Amino acid sequence: MASTPTPAAAPVTRLIAPRTALASCVRAFLVRDTTGCAPLPPAQRLNRFPAAPMCSIIWTIAGDVEAAAPGLSLPDVRMPPALFGGPRSYPLVSYNPGPVHSFVVMLYPAALHALTGVSMDALLDQFRPLGALFDADWLALSDAVLAAPDDAARIGLVEAFLAPRWQAARKGSDVSAGAVQDWVRRLGVQAASTGLARSARHIERRIKAWAGQPMRTLRRMRRAEQLFLDERGAILQGKVSWSDIAASGGYADQAHFCRETREITGLSPTELARAMKEDESYWIYRIWT
Repeated sequence: MASTPTPAAAPVTRLIAPRTALASCVRAFLVRDTTGCAPLPPAQRLNRFPAAPMCSIIWTIAGDVEAAAPGLSLPDVRMPPALFGGPRSYPLVSYNPGPVHSFVVMLYPAALHALTGVSMDALLDQFRPLGALFDADWLALSDAVLAAPDDAARIGLVEAFLAPRWQAARKGSDVSAGAVQDWVRRLGVQAASTGLARSARHIERRIKAWAGQPMRTLRRMRRAEQLFLDERGAILQGKVSWSDIAASGGYADQAHFCRETREITGLSPTELARAMKEDESYWIYRIWT
């Protein structure tokens, strides 16, 4: 009697919350591992990310990651094993030429600014080698992450590194340790309360130094993210009315909602709903919580 074929393993894709003490510093850890599954066709080796206010440190544990951009030579598109990515004002696409194992820590930009003093406005839509931004302690952490035996150990290393530094950064500062849901609102309050922010212009400059983008953009991204989280189940089930969703999200009308969705994701709401269900390259949308 013929045996039943064993189903091919699926790519490992995980979004992992940080420990509670780091919840106002780290948005999440992200793992993407295709080394243990059947080879993916080229179209499914793309990774499509929305515009986002967070910054990231990306470690490529195995395989390669390339920027998906036309007309660039391989040295221009091949990403190093450890890379910093700043906040993004537009959607981003990367490509894996083969199986890959990536480990990412996503940080709130104001938190990273508090930890390092690095101004975020110069890093908007930028990728930089870690050595250009971080000191020897951060570089030693990066080496340890790349050498760690598994992702649980990597998370432990990053959390052990950040926890005392984040505790120290919060002391005597306006950096809040509260719930992450209102981080954009808190950022505005903190900027307005600092002694350097004597006018609307000073407040906006302070916000851009902390977060890389103006408050209007941050609010727009935060609204879109919250609406997506609230409605994702209905979107995946195909039980949505875009006009109702636009109204519940506070958009002027459905056209306004569709326009902002395309600016953040590169797709209309209908196209995004289809891609989430059918296109492996949109995996980040399926796990985002």
